[in-house]
Formats: sequence, structure tokens, C-alpha cells
Amino acid sequence: MTSPALNLYACTRMPLRVSLLAVIAAASVLSLDGCKKEVKPAAAETQTDPFAVKVPPALTGSLKIGPPRLTDVRGTLQVSGRVETDASRIARVGSPVAGRILKLNAFEGEYVHAGTVLATLHSTNLSDTQMSLIKAYSDQTLAEAATKRAEQLVEADVIGRAELERRRAELVQASAEVSSYETQLRGLGMTNSQMKVLQSTRRLSADYPIVTPRAGTVLERKVTVGQVVQPADPAYTIADLSSVWVVANVPEEEAGMLRKGLEVSVRIPARPEQDIHGALAYVAPTVDPATRTVEVRMDLRNNQGLFKPDELASVTFGGHTEKKLTVPQTAIVREENKDYIFVQTAVNRFLLREVQLGDESNDERVVLSGVTANELIVLDGAFHLNNQRKQDAIKGSR
Repeated sequence: MTSPALNLYACTRMPLRVSLLAVIAAASVLSLDGCKKEVKPAAAETQTDPFAVKVPPALTGSLKIGPPRLTDVRGTLQVSGRVETDASRIARVGSPVAGRILKLNAFEGEYVHAGTVLATLHSTNLSDTQMSLIKAYSDQTLAEAATKRAEQLVEADVIGRAELERRRAELVQASAEVSSYETQLRGLGMTNSQMKVLQSTRRLSADYPIVTPRAGTVLERKVTVGQVVQPADPAYTIADLSSVWVVANVPEEEAGMLRKGLEVSVRIPARPEQDIHGALAYVAPTVDPATRTVEVRMDLRNNQGLFKPDELASVTFGGHTEKKLTVPQTAIVREENKDYIFVQTAVNRFLLREVQLGDESNDERVVLSGVTANELIVLDGAFHLNNQRKQDAIKGSR
């Protein structure tokens, strides 16, 4: 028979055992939950990069691995340019005498031949010099007659030889004055034939023609009727546009490649259908200190007048080589209009990396960015390796 004290002790121990079992059960549940949560990161770690690929044994022999190589690439340089008038074919025509414009005979855009009268002006300076020449002609005629008369009188022993020598000196002086005024009138634009007419008719003409010395197109007219012009004032600009210049300014850091005869191609936006090629005819011997550029030019035939001065142009220089990093065409993967290359990350493991590529040279592309010379890449077989990558991606998504 159990005593009341023992019964009391047993009753107090039962709740303690139940509580302890509840705590142990709760800890077991938490422990299992913790294990389940730790599995999720492990699953994340098994996910693969869609751009990464492991080379299977069957594909290893068909791949060629190596670094990009430095290749001598035919380089080009493109700068902006412009069309200019050939300076050797320009004539700036003015009047050598001061006067007032009476008439204009030529205007902008017209083609004129050599000797064409562009304008006529009235000049009092011209008439004054003509008057001086006429007087010099008269003095020369009188001096010639006096000399002949003196020679006859000396032969007749009427006068002495001293008088003859004096008259001969007067003739020399008169002839010198004629030559001096003729030279002045030539400088004022009169021709020898015009001066012979002046000598025979003794008729003054104050109207002076402004004449072009060469054939060409009137590019500029700076005079109007009634305008007073001075000898230093240009009246017309005439240019032969059958040949023009294409001028460009090259930065000084690129000037080392420049030389006379260097191959040049030109594109003029106003004439996109024209395929223009030539060679440098001039390279400036100095650098422009204001722009830090070197001026170059190319001669361009323009018999049909297609190219106009001041038109914009794009000038591309070729003919020189430089070392550049290149990859073969077989190393390039084209995806969604972007270029990629397989770069080795470990043994038989590669990563598809986007790269920027430049011009093509001998079945190779110039690398602008994305890979360095020290990295190993798939040089041949990139197409097959990319198919393997796609297959792996499909299998991994299932």
C-alpha cells in the first residue's frame, strides 16, 4: 500500500517528464527545418552559367586553342576635309588706276575667256599719263628733226660739232621720256597696240577696261556701277575650276604617317555616288600652333565642274601598316548582332565573352576590346563549341 507522500511525489514528476519530452520533440523539428533550409543554397550552387561550357572528350580534338596574335594590319586614318580652289589657278583682278566704275560686263558664276573685259571705269589719272606721253612723242619728233638738221649744218660747216652734240643729247632725253611714259601706261594696263593708236591719233581715252588675264569662272565680284576704286582694291576673283584641291588637317600625333604620294580616298557628301581616289600632293612642313594639326592636300580633276569650292569632304589615308591584336574568323561567334569569343577559364572549360571587333584583314578581325594578348581563346572550332554550350543549356533547363 502506497503512502500519500509517494503518490504526491509521483504526481509532481509526471508533468516534468512530459515537458522535457515536448522540448526534445520541438528541438528535433527545428533541427529538421534547419537541414531543409541548408539544402537550398546547395541547389543554387549547382546552377551553371549559360555562357560557360565544358568541353566533352569527343570535341577536344577538333578545337584549336591559343592566344590572339599581333598582326601587321594595313591601317587607315579618317579626318574631315573640304574642297578648295587651286591657288595656282586663281586670278584676283583689279584696276591699276583709280577711277569710277562705268559699266559691268561679267557677273558671278559666268565663265570668261582670257582677255575678256570684265568692267570699264573712268580714270583721270589715265588721261593725264596719256597726255604726258603725247607731249613726249612731240618732243621726241622735234628733237629728231633738230638733230638731222644739225648734222646737215655741220657737214656744210655752218655750225660747230658742239651744237650737234647738244641736239643729240636733247633727242636722247626726249626718247627716255617716251619710254618712261610708255612703261607707266603699260603698268596702267595699256597694250603696245593701244599706245601706237594713241601716238597716231593723239586722242585721249580716260575709259579703262578691267581685263581678266586668264580664263575661268567668276567666283566673286566686289564692284558696282558708280563705285570709286583704288589700285589696291580687288574687283573680281577668277578661278579655273577644272582642277581643285581637297584639303584636310591631320592631328600632329598622326602626322608621322604622312608623306607625299600617300594613298588617299575621298568621300564628298554632296556627291556620294563619286568614288574618289588619289595621292597626297602636299604635306605642310610645319604644325599649325593654333590647331596642332598638319595641313595636307590632294589634287582633284574637275573637268565637269561636279565639285565646288567649300564643299565638305571625308578624307581617308591608307598605305601604312601597324601592329594590332587580331583573331581568326573561325574564333568568332555571332549571336544577336553581337560578336563573342570563347575564353579559357580552366582546363577544358571556356566562357563565351562579348568582344568589340574592328576591320577585317586577311581573314582576321582586329580586336578593339574584350580580350587581351595574354588570354587563351578558341582559335578554331568555336562554332561547334557554341552548339555544345546550347545543348548543355537545354539539358540544364529540364
